[in-house]
Amino acid sequence: MLTTAFVPGSPNWIDLGTPDLNGAMTFYGGLFGWQFRSAGPDAGGYGFFTSGGRTVAGGMELPAGTAPPSWTVYFRSDDAEATARAVRQAQGTVVVEPDDVMDKGRMAILADPMRAAFGVWQPGTLAGLDVAGEDGALCWVELYTTDVAGAAGFYHAALGWETSSVSFPGGAYTCVNAAGAGEDGMFGGVVGSVGDPVEAGGGSYWLPYFAVGDVDAVTDRTRERGGAVRLEPTDVAGVGRMARLADPYGARFAVLRPEPVQG
Repeated sequence: MLTTAFVPGSPNWIDLGTPDLNGAMTFYGGLFGWQFRSAGPDAGGYGFFTSGGRTVAGGMELPAGTAPPSWTVYFRSDDAEATARAVRQAQGTVVVEPDDVMDKGRMAILADPMRAAFGVWQPGTLAGLDVAGEDGALCWVELYTTDVAGAAGFYHAALGWETSSVSFPGGAYTCVNAAGAGEDGMFGGVVGSVGDPVEAGGGSYWLPYFAVGDVDAVTDRTRERGGAVRLEPTDVAGVGRMARLADPYGARFAVLRPEPVQG
C-alpha cells in the first residue's frame, strides 16, 4: 500500500478539480470527515483537504467549460523537465508545461498515449501529502486503460516503473512499483477498461482509492449526498472490500477496506 516514503515515480500528491468547490467540500466532508483550508490569496483559489490537521489532498474550482470534474494523481519527479521530455519521447503528451508553484515545488500535467491524464510533482518545500495509507487518505491508485501492455511500457519509459502480475480468480492483475522498490513498494495497478461493464465502452483514466473502515457505510453516504455508485461494495480475495464511486459532479474515485496484514 501507499506510504509517505515518496521515492521517485511513486504517487506523492492528488487533487480535485470541480465546478463547485463548496459543494465538493460538503460532500467529501460528509464522506471522510475532511475539512478544507485555503492555500492563501496568491494560490488562485487552490486549497487543501485535511484530516486531523494533516493534508490528504488538494482541490480547486474549475472555470466553467475548461475541464471535466476529476481527480488528478501526481507522481514524484526529481526533475519535471526531464520527465516531460521522457513523456514526449514515449509518445505521451505534455498538457501543462512544468511550472513553479511558489516555493512549494514544480508541477506538470501530462497524458499517456491512451489519453489518461496524470501529473508530476517535483518537491520544493512541499514533499507531498502529509498522510497516506490510513483511513480517509489515499491508499492505492489504479489506471484503467485501453492498452495494458502499452501503458506498462509507457510508464516504464517515462517514470521508471516496474510491473508484476498477480493472479486473481478470473484473471491477472498488473501491479506497479517505483524502480527498485520491489513488491513492498507497490502502490497501484493497471486494469484493462475495454469490456469492463462499469466503464460503458472503455476509456483511460487514473482512479484514486481512499482507505475507509466501512465500505458499505461510505457507499450509502455517497448515495445520500448525491454521488453515484459505479460498482457496489465487492470483496476481492487477498485485497479487501472495495467500491467504485463518483461525487455529485462526476469525479471518479474508489474506497477500500484493506484486508489485515497477516503477521
